[in-house]
Amino acid sequence: MTHPPTLTVTAPGKVNLGLRVAARRGDGFHELDTIFAAISLHDDVAVALEGEGVHGSVEDARAVKTGEALPGMTEGNLAWRAADAWLRAAREAANGDDASIPTGVRIDLVKRIPIAAGLGGGSSDAAAVLRALDALQPGRVDVKRLARELGSDVPFFVAGYPAARGRGRGERLTPIELPSRWLVLHNPGISVPVREAYASLAAFGPPLDHEAMQDAWRSGASLRLRNDLQPGVTGAYPEVRDALNALREAGLDAPTLSGSGATCFGLASSEEAAYEAAGYVSEMRPGAFTSVVAAPWWGNEVPRL
Repeated sequence: MTHPPTLTVTAPGKVNLGLRVAARRGDGFHELDTIFAAISLHDDVAVALEGEGVHGSVEDARAVKTGEALPGMTEGNLAWRAADAWLRAAREAANGDDASIPTGVRIDLVKRIPIAAGLGGGSSDAAAVLRALDALQPGRVDVKRLARELGSDVPFFVAGYPAARGRGRGERLTPIELPSRWLVLHNPGISVPVREAYASLAAFGPPLDHEAMQDAWRSGASLRLRNDLQPGVTGAYPEVRDALNALREAGLDAPTLSGSGATCFGLASSEEAAYEAAGYVSEMRPGAFTSVVAAPWWGNEVPRL
């Protein structure tokens, strides 16, 4: 019996190396300016054109458990929605040629990135599905258009850049070359709803000095990162403020909230220093999610789109 080909795609998380939030746009979203950096903490997404509809499995392979239940491969999962959107777009593009239309997509997801944590895990999974489907059925569907419709972080992951400046909703991307550095991630074990994070925005921030940040990053010098959502989130969630303080006390540079949180990160001077700091944070705050990652990073992926 011949089985359909399966493509397994690496789906990295991300951190935001600064996040400026400006005025609300006509579509209800805020104008953003950020630098996305993919991280070595990643999910694995296996995709095959198989069966009817969207189906599959989700495996929890996280080394550090966060306590939340993972959604199965149902319509509540952004990877499921990406495959469903691709199938619908494929039917529309077929112009009545029913014989050429795939009827189903199987997705087997191995999950390591905490969900609803500001690390883009769901968006990266969705992008991995689109990238895999585009590799299995080249050019059948405009996956970049689908990425923009699925969410603000999905275009970055579809593009496949290790690091990029994102503007607009995050979909206007300019790739950036940055050396990889070691980070410590720390999540206090809570979720911050995205809408709530934006609702607590205290003020629109001035432009970010991307050039100064990139120069400091490349040289290994101390740097300052600004996330305009951070003051509001730390005001509403003292757990996030405590997480940032723990990273600071561990000797890490530039402790910052990633995205809308609740995951925070700090920069280490070396891999050894990162693991030492992570051990310190884990002892201070046992049971919370703490992980050492490299950023920017991109593993084994399908060709860049």
